[in-house]
Amino acid sequence: MVAAEVFENGPTLLIVDDDKAFVTRLARAMEARGYAVRIAESAQEGLSAIHQDPPSYAVIDMRLGDGNGIDLLAALAAKRPDARGIILTGYGNIATAVTAVKRGAYDYLSKPADADDIDAALRATGSDRAGLPEQPMSADRVRWEHIQRVYELCSRNVSETARRLSMHRRTLQRILAKRAPR
Repeated sequence: MVAAEVFENGPTLLIVDDDKAFVTRLARAMEARGYAVRIAESAQEGLSAIHQDPPSYAVIDMRLGDGNGIDLLAALAAKRPDARGIILTGYGNIATAVTAVKRGAYDYLSKPADADDIDAALRATGSDRAGLPEQPMSADRVRWEHIQRVYELCSRNVSETARRLSMHRRTLQRILAKRAPR
């Protein structure tokens, strides 16, 4: 297990998410599991909490109204290298998961994740980590994920996405209109 700082109230956990209802439910559930929980509802509040008193654990939303969760995770890793942080997102794709892990995320969970999943991810040891998938994604799925990532980075602008991908605009529109391949 990570060398987590344990206080009277348990290991410290910072939850950074701009969904107030979700944060409140998750905080209660994690307190019931023994964590001393602090909440931040914006990237700025999260950064301030990390600098004031870096937590043992962090659960950070990928997209915040005023920033990016991966940047907060990097700040936590710089301030407290033994901290264990996970990224939560409703916009999961492979590229962002890889980026999150490279920037210090211990795990990457898609919303809606429940408190049991989050607790298991925070407390997992190296042997608990997921292995290689039995059925890896197809090349078509990987291509589709990449297109979706670029599309999101271009603020869902089809023309700009097509230009960056060196693809005809109509071809891109047809791809975006289809369901994700398996």
